[in-house]
Amino acid sequence: MKTIAIILLVLLVLYLLAIKPRILQRPDYQPFFQYKYAHRGLHNMNPYLKEEDNPYYCNGGCFPENSYSAIKRAADQGYGIEFDVHLTKDGIPVVFHDDTLNRVCGVDGYLKDYTFEELQQFRLMGTDERIPAFADVLKAVNGRTPLIIEYKVEKNTDALCSTCNEILKDYKGLYCIESFHPMAVRWYRTNRPDIVRGQLSESFMKTQPSALFFLLAHLLFNFLTAPDFIAYNHKHHQSVSRTLCRKLYHCLSVAWTIRSQEALDNMKTHFDLFIFEDFIPLA
Repeated sequence: MKTIAIILLVLLVLYLLAIKPRILQRPDYQPFFQYKYAHRGLHNMNPYLKEEDNPYYCNGGCFPENSYSAIKRAADQGYGIEFDVHLTKDGIPVVFHDDTLNRVCGVDGYLKDYTFEELQQFRLMGTDERIPAFADVLKAVNGRTPLIIEYKVEKNTDALCSTCNEILKDYKGLYCIESFHPMAVRWYRTNRPDIVRGQLSESFMKTQPSALFFLLAHLLFNFLTAPDFIAYNHKHHQSVSRTLCRKLYHCLSVAWTIRSQEALDNMKTHFDLFIFEDFIPLA
């Protein structure tokens, strides 16, 4: 029994070390607390909702997700903004969520297989909007509101992180980065420790049951990445690893993606910052 107890104690210590976020020399993330964050900009064309179920559908104009207009609209209305960044075939960072073009642009193919110029022939959700360049989006926001920038990594961690970092080095506004891919978060730990970095996760096991996603779901790569915040699917807020990061290590906890005022109210005791979509949060 004593041997078993020692083994269990060692495993517990190793687990706590594995999920440990950055503890020392944390950057100041207090300025991020003044905002709620519009998911993919303040858009109103969620393809998963019927028009009659979305009171904000094209209210005052149609704003597709991750579009130049949706991001500018969020900045104009004083919201923080979360958006996604991919690299094109010719190495241009663009603001877009999916790996493929089908859902948003209605065409087959992977974004990574097109140059930036080729992508401009496609439209976002049937509007006149085109896939925006990352640099143009930064100019539209112009430091008016904080940004949560999600890196969408496809075996191109160094290229994506270094290219975006080069663009961001002259940006005067407040921003942080996040990614599901631990190596993108680690790149910032190694190369830009001054930038607030976050690990995205959720309970993957129902949709992607594998050893890799088990490790991701339980934040067991934190020993490599030392994130400043954990951005977790709010539906899985009872995750033990996420809770320990927040309660034991006092790590900033970000909820994604809140889709109603009721859900926002229910999550206020579980998270510190909130990414919202499909409704306008109460002040």
